[in-house]
This record gives sequence, C-alpha cells and structure tokens, in this order.
Amino acid sequence: MSNKSFQFKEFTIQQDKTAMKVGTDGVLLGAWVTLNKSTNSALDIGTGTGLIALQIAQRSEIETIDALEIEPNAYEQAVENFENSDWGDRLFCYHASLQEFVKEIDEKYDLIISNPPYFNDTFKALDKNRALARHTVSLSFEELLSATAKLLSKNGTCAFIIPFHEERSFLDFAEKNQLYPQKITRVKGNIKTDFKRSLLQLSFLNETPKIDELAIEIERHVYTEAYKNLVQNFYLNI
Repeated sequence: MSNKSFQFKEFTIQQDKTAMKVGTDGVLLGAWVTLNKSTNSALDIGTGTGLIALQIAQRSEIETIDALEIEPNAYEQAVENFENSDWGDRLFCYHASLQEFVKEIDEKYDLIISNPPYFNDTFKALDKNRALARHTVSLSFEELLSATAKLLSKNGTCAFIIPFHEERSFLDFAEKNQLYPQKITRVKGNIKTDFKRSLLQLSFLNETPKIDELAIEIERHVYTEAYKNLVQNFYLNI
C-alpha cells in the first residue's frame, strides 16, 4: 500500500508515518455504523490514521470524538489528520493502550467503534508496527469487549468489523459483557465469494438483531449498488 495521501471527498488521510494504511474495512465500518441523534460522544479504539473518527465527524454533529492509538507513529499521524480536517475542534487522540485508558477514564461514551486487531494465528508481519496494529496479542477480543462495556453509556452502542469466521466467538464474548447485537451485516468481496467480514453493532439491549449481507463487487472494479450507496459520501470515484 502506498505512502501517498488518500483523498476522500471531505478530508485527506496522510499515511506516510504509519504501517496501517487506509483500507476497505475501516471505510466500511465508518460508513455503515448507525449514528443516533442522541449521541454526544464517541470513542474510536485503535484509530490508526484517524480514518473512522474522521468519518464519524463528517457524518454527525457529535461534540466529542475521541480516539485511542498505542503505536507512536500512528498516533502522530492521527493527530496530524485531525488537525488538518474541518473538525479539529471535535477530535482528540490519546496515546495509550485501551488497557491503560480504561483504568484512567471515568467518562462514558455514547458510541464506541473499532476496527480491531484480528490476526490471531499469524504474528508474522514484516513490520513490527503493522503486527502490533493487526494482532490480538496487543488487544484480545475479550479485553476489547470488557473495556467497551465499562466505557459505554447505558443507552450507547458499539460497532466493530471482524473476520466472518470470528463472528460467533466474538458475540459470545460480547454476551458475557451484557452486549447484544442490534444489527449484523455480513460482507463478501464479490457476489460469488464466501463471506469475509462481519459488521456488528451492539448495545446493552437484548433484542432480535437485524441481519443482512453486503457484496462489494459484481466483478473486479465493478461495484454493487448497495456498496456504492454505502460509501458514496466518502470515496471520490464512487
């Protein structure tokens, strides 16, 4: 993935300092999550370049949008991208691990969102910073969900994108923390391929979730209408 900046319709992501570049997963989550009008505060866990936090800022009038990033270069990059956006007064990044953060912060958030690390079995990345960002050694699903439950307001929601094959175990961990799915979208790269990702939005309310699916492409570089409708407010060429 190139170090060149990534231009969205309303903001630019500089990504030369961080190992984790702009990717489809983050854009999907930031575009897909339901934002309630009553939401006054949001937290993006493992913000990387700041992409999802910036998407939330573009989509809403949420007054406080905090982000959390443990990797030093990514933290610096996120701060830079926040400051260069139109919403710098609403965006703030903490340089800390989630484990540290949850011990220090008494505040509750109405929305918590994360594109979490999920390479459980393959801590073999070429770049150690990329490995830190993408591997569950640095943040397990259990730790993520436990901390989320502590930081989430009573009527708040949380949203994640994870590998499809991890969906059942992730939801089991969530239930142990009294978090239950409100909506689930299962994502496949192509209409003919198997599911690759699960988009999950959860809350403390235990009810039957809305479940649907999304295919990104019909064939290579030919996108489905559903995908285009979802991301059209962000990508320049869709």
